[in-house]
Amino acid sequence: MQAIMNTYGRLPVTFVKGEGSWLTDTEGRRYLDALSGIAVCGLGHAHPAVTEAITRQAGQLIHTSNIYNIERQQALASALTRISGMDNVFFSNSGAEANEAAIKIARKYGHDKGIAEPQILVMTKAFHGRTMATLTATGNAKVQEGFGPLLNGFIRVPYMDIIAIHSVLKANPDVVAIMLEPIQGEGGLATASAEYLQAVRTLCDDNDLLMMLDEVQTGNGRTGSYFCYQQFGFTPDVVTTAKGLGNGVPIGACLAHGKAADVLKPGNHGSTYGGNPLACAAGVAVVETIENEDLCGNARTMGEYLRNGFRERLADSERLQEIRGHGLMMGLVINQDCPSLMADALEKGLLLNVTSGNVVRLLPPLNLSQSEADQIIATVSELIESL
Repeated sequence: MQAIMNTYGRLPVTFVKGEGSWLTDTEGRRYLDALSGIAVCGLGHAHPAVTEAITRQAGQLIHTSNIYNIERQQALASALTRISGMDNVFFSNSGAEANEAAIKIARKYGHDKGIAEPQILVMTKAFHGRTMATLTATGNAKVQEGFGPLLNGFIRVPYMDIIAIHSVLKANPDVVAIMLEPIQGEGGLATASAEYLQAVRTLCDDNDLLMMLDEVQTGNGRTGSYFCYQQFGFTPDVVTTAKGLGNGVPIGACLAHGKAADVLKPGNHGSTYGGNPLACAAGVAVVETIENEDLCGNARTMGEYLRNGFRERLADSERLQEIRGHGLMMGLVINQDCPSLMADALEKGLLLNVTSGNVVRLLPPLNLSQSEADQIIATVSELIESL
């Protein structure tokens, strides 16, 4: 491990095999994965459709470059625009890169309108990535520490505070976009209400701004619809996604609609690996599987099953304060910090994590079974009760 930079506080386990919702370590012990690689393996591990797609594609063609047309890229772009109602897609290798593309669209949109220093309105406790632009957009001083000077061009307001947005827009005519997550994955699973999101959409329409949604974690069926915004009756100007799109194969996507769709021109942006045949073959397999197996529906059903199970099991406990999120993106808010809970869960053969100190984050595969959900309810409840 000394050859690897010390950038992670790793737990003492190494996995060598996965199947469905389960992982096996070097000692042969099995673990129920309620984290899915942090919302990445939405189809579970070693899903046959993804395995077949990447095996077949690897035997044909892995990379050419975006100098040329890429058939699998076009197929994935067509599927995503059909599902989302967006107009076009830029492919990258990660969620941070997808968000970089969104930020560049917003700045170019502002410059095209004659605004010399366009501003993007972002949220407290947001997380958009660890590149310099996305780190600046992120609302977490801890992850920003040591990396200044950060970039100009961002104004931060409290999440879920429409009055604060009104105030900023009234005082600053150079705002060109509002960027936010429907659910703040790293920010304690804080969940935007339908009314708030619709109000942001209206403000963007009234002020000729871009509404940009970071669905890196909420996308690809995670919240019970393909994209979370589809539950609220509007279309954003820009939406980004990654994580679950490749089921572990690195890929990100920045989708644009309407006035945002034609902002970037040849030479404005690019990616060497973005949208290569291998990554897009995996993406096509993921999208087809989510649709064919109605995994959005299963995310809704199993998400409600988990919520009801936790409410029943912990009804007499003062530990559980709130359950946040949608579908199979869930945060259990505990009345105290629980830094040891990840390690304690690992000992019991369950993978989860804790965000914001006291929020147990659950992101199990979208094809989670009822029996697996029962195990999650029992184990997590026992852990919470033992705090």
